Amino acid sequence: MITFPGCKINLGLYVTEKRTDGYHNLETCFYAVPWTDILEAVQSENYRLDVSGSDIPVGEDNLCTRAFRMMVEKYHIPPVHAHLHKCLPHGAGLGGGSSDAASMLRLLNDLNNLGLTDEQLEETASALGSDCAFFINPTPKLATGRGDIFSDVNLSLNGKFIAVIKPAESIATAEAYRHVKIGPPSVPVKEVLENYPVHEWKNLLFNAFEDYAFSKIALLPEIKNMLYQKGAAFALMSGSGSAVFGIFDNEPDLTGFPDKCTLWKGQLH
Repeated sequence: MITFPGCKINLGLYVTEKRTDGYHNLETCFYAVPWTDILEAVQSENYRLDVSGSDIPVGEDNLCTRAFRMMVEKYHIPPVHAHLHKCLPHGAGLGGGSSDAASMLRLLNDLNNLGLTDEQLEETASALGSDCAFFINPTPKLATGRGDIFSDVNLSLNGKFIAVIKPAESIATAEAYRHVKIGPPSVPVKEVLENYPVHEWKNLLFNAFEDYAFSKIALLPEIKNMLYQKGAAFALMSGSGSAVFGIFDNEPDLTGFPDKCTLWKGQLH
């Protein structure tokens, strides 16, 4: 059985406060992007995860393995041999690892005919990571709390094009949080997305992690400026970086971007 885990972008990302438990409260919108990994699993005598396309760890800390172990504990499912082919870059702020884990949960549900609902799968996914549950049913979601409290947003970018550019360098999430600007948005994210056209978002939606990331990785502001020069209606860094995306009315021309970047473009749904 095979599945294609996608990724997400953040339409605005604010760290509104630091919590007493050491985590941070966020305000953002997750929007699904059809740039995918490939995950396949078949039943086997022993559990095994192979990974190609990337050198990410395949041990017990791998999110796909953690997802499998959680399903074994809850539903006593048999072992599988899984193969994950990574197309999504690591350290991009696109949620690729969380999406892989959510797809593993869905795949195991189907492979074993468990009949679990999206709500049940989301409950399991939320224990794996704050954004993992989003990928169970990845419709546009306003995310608050630690990024794990979801509400619907009346938003469609169907038919628009997106370009995602990631430089070779990344910034560790913990480092990004140590330097993040904390404070609420001047205009709530949901209000911007539901009441303003995309070309006005650049003056209304921001990413609290951008300033520090742009100061550490010189290519990032250059990439964002190039996306606007190529005609993007809106451009922003996703998550804590280091991928930057641009949203376009027409298919963009990506020639001229630095050679050491990973580039992808496609159409949004």
